[in-house]
Amino acid sequence: MFQVRTDLAIEAREIFEQKNKSDTKDVQIEKEEKENYYVTRVKILNESGERKLGKPVGTYITIDVPALKNADQDLKDEISQAVAKELRNIINPNKQTKSLIVGLGNWNITPDALGPKVIDKVYVTRHLFEAYNKTEDEDMTNVSAISPGVMGITGIETSETIKGIVEKINPDIVIAIDALASRKMERVSTTIQITDAGISPGSGIGNARKALNKEFLGVPVYAIGIPTVVDAATMINDTMELIIAELKNQADKGTSFYAMLEEMESQDKYQLIKEVLTPYMPNVVVTPKEIDELINNLSLIVANGINIALHHGIDLKDVNRYIN
Repeated sequence: MFQVRTDLAIEAREIFEQKNKSDTKDVQIEKEEKENYYVTRVKILNESGERKLGKPVGTYITIDVPALKNADQDLKDEISQAVAKELRNIINPNKQTKSLIVGLGNWNITPDALGPKVIDKVYVTRHLFEAYNKTEDEDMTNVSAISPGVMGITGIETSETIKGIVEKINPDIVIAIDALASRKMERVSTTIQITDAGISPGSGIGNARKALNKEFLGVPVYAIGIPTVVDAATMINDTMELIIAELKNQADKGTSFYAMLEEMESQDKYQLIKEVLTPYMPNVVVTPKEIDELINNLSLIVANGINIALHHGIDLKDVNRYIN
């Protein structure tokens, strides 16, 4: 069956409800609204919910920040604290927690460089714990980090690299960061997803590799992702939605033209667009023109959130001291 491409559980739920005209009892939803952002927690409870949404069983936390593309320093700090809070709640780290942070993606391609950029800003401490033969510290926890690259650069499956590192250093948890794909233009670079269900590297551009999860690595895997691209069909589909909405506003209800507009399903439009584009622009993805600046800002927000969440002695007033 044709599936609109999205890495966000909140969008997978929206697509399911739109298609089936009903909610699913196999998925729990919790929403929290703040002044500058809102949080949606989607919990896929069982295999039935997994089949319906096409996502593994687990908790998916979405932080939507409409103004994130033009965020000032105060908003960046606020969202870093929000990321830290959600991470702490889902991971529940203690002073002896050993973490491996994995920055997935290709550092040579800006929309895919979120993971490597975050790794540049994460405060790593494992070497200090090893040097001083410590298991815990008053301010820091044991954190190591790696950006393994992509198979096109290294010739090695990312999952193989990470599994080898995990077997060698024995972390308690793995946190993976990756760029994602959204099915809505409005969520590109404005939405942060945190999950305890692991991640499939490369899924954002439809090139998914072997999943990084607890079953494969043997330790809990948490993932943080931000949509940085949409495919061309999604962009055209969203534009058509706006046009159709405007035409409906101008058309007289009860006319055949209005009825035709009313009956046009998003899934049908999307499928039609894909079929038309395929001979000319197959597998084209689109990213904002200011993506360089966006990735720099987003990577800082995510890295600060991780630093605050894992290092119990670090707060917002301290975190930027460790970032160039």
